[in-house]
Amino acid sequence: MKSLETLDWIFIALYFAVLFGVALWVILQKNRDTTDYFLAGRSIGWFVVGASIFASNIGSEHVVGLAGAGAGDKIPMLIYEIQAWVVLLLGWVFLPFYARSGVFTMPEFLERRFSPRSRWFLSLVSLIAYILTKVSVTIYAGGVVVSALLGINFWVGALGTVILTGLYTVLGGMRAVVYTETLQMIVLVLGAAVLTWLGLDKIGGWSGMEDTLGAEYFNMWRPPSDPDFPWPSLLITSTVVGIWYWCTDQYIVQRTLTARNIKQGRRGAIFGAFLKLLPVFLFLVPGIIALALKTKGELQWDTPDEAFPVLMSNLLPAGIRGLVAAGLLAALMSSLASVFNSCSTLFTVDIYKKLKPHTPEYKLVNIGRVATAIVVLLGILWIPIMQNISGVLYEYLQKVQAYISPPIAVVFLLGIFYKRINSHGAYTTLVVGFLIGAARIILELSAESLTPGSLLHTLATVNFLTFGAWFFLFCIILAIAVSYATPQQSEAQLAGLTYGTLSDQDKAENKSSYNWVDILISVLILLLVGAVMIWFSGAR
Repeated sequence: MKSLETLDWIFIALYFAVLFGVALWVILQKNRDTTDYFLAGRSIGWFVVGASIFASNIGSEHVVGLAGAGAGDKIPMLIYEIQAWVVLLLGWVFLPFYARSGVFTMPEFLERRFSPRSRWFLSLVSLIAYILTKVSVTIYAGGVVVSALLGINFWVGALGTVILTGLYTVLGGMRAVVYTETLQMIVLVLGAAVLTWLGLDKIGGWSGMEDTLGAEYFNMWRPPSDPDFPWPSLLITSTVVGIWYWCTDQYIVQRTLTARNIKQGRRGAIFGAFLKLLPVFLFLVPGIIALALKTKGELQWDTPDEAFPVLMSNLLPAGIRGLVAAGLLAALMSSLASVFNSCSTLFTVDIYKKLKPHTPEYKLVNIGRVATAIVVLLGILWIPIMQNISGVLYEYLQKVQAYISPPIAVVFLLGIFYKRINSHGAYTTLVVGFLIGAARIILELSAESLTPGSLLHTLATVNFLTFGAWFFLFCIILAIAVSYATPQQSEAQLAGLTYGTLSDQDKAENKSSYNWVDILISVLILLLVGAVMIWFSGAR
């Protein structure tokens, strides 16, 4: 790793100056009520919505980890980065129901569709999961990245970034988050694009990488017998995780709910889907370039996760290196800001307001600020624990989504597409699914103490992608079985919340919210996804 030069520091200083200038401008606009603070007044246009979706998704651990996947012979993992078609599902399928119901949160939608107990359960599970995974992992990985890039102590980097991000998130609310994320998206994309372009030039283009690593290295589709990435399980589980993450998780969906109407929200999702194709080329490919250069003896790093920062520090000239460093800082801060605001929204709207429904709007905004500050504090307190987590458990945290997503994805999918699914089926699926996912976690951690060949050992060691696929099927069967064994919900409660209960007016309003341009761009994105799948299939 080369140290940053004066010109690099100038670029980083300029980035922070502009970032906090934008944040200050937004903060001075004031937040009058909860709609302003948590959903930016539902006044955001499609470009900012799409940029915010992308910036929320890309964190420092995402950038470094994806490059590590490219450098560590884990090309099949790129399937999680070409889920643009799932982001399109958010805009075309799910968003109209969310927007029409006027909800702030995903648990609130479950209450409208099913029952209050489903809302309570998802709210509590989401909050705990955010604090223990999203907040802690992002802070830990960000602290490592910041300390490595800037050459400062881990604690100084982690605490400084968390406090600065928490400050403008607490004061500015969702409006500050989405506008700063737009700036961060631009910086991140430009910086990583320059690194990819210079890296390809250094290695001799795509053909130079293939000549060095072999064409088979670029094949993302492994046979069903592959112990790590069997393609049927990979395809199914990645889709389930994608639907949960992109279409039902508060962390992402909240961005589309800030849009001024369904048309702007859908176009924001379409733009976000296009941007979602970029990480393959901006982060995965640099990892492959780093591996090719290491193979040729022109670069040196110890672990795949070091591939991106080492490539950046050795390949980029002064100034540009600072721009990319600013991009990595932007990725960290945007992810933190998003999860801080989502946690605050879940606590204030789904828990505090439910307990005290007559609380004035101005007080709810202040409660939201306090909740954000508490999440920031909990994240900081969790850092020492994250520092002591072993590499195995850290990798395991990336698998957790395969264990928590199936029941939630099933409840939302069936809830919208199948009106016969009732509150009993939904709640049972959420609770039983959560317990099964938790059991898999416990079994996986204690696998070494289990008897080889036993049922428990098999459940603990079966490939996580295969487990996720069968778990999804189990949740579907459970939801349908319990729903048919209990009374059907009334049509009045379901009105406008499922495809089977849409009124003619609902259908007409939805049809008027898009045109042929939206359809054409969506089709082009689908074609691009197919092209990437073919490009990385060995079929070229």
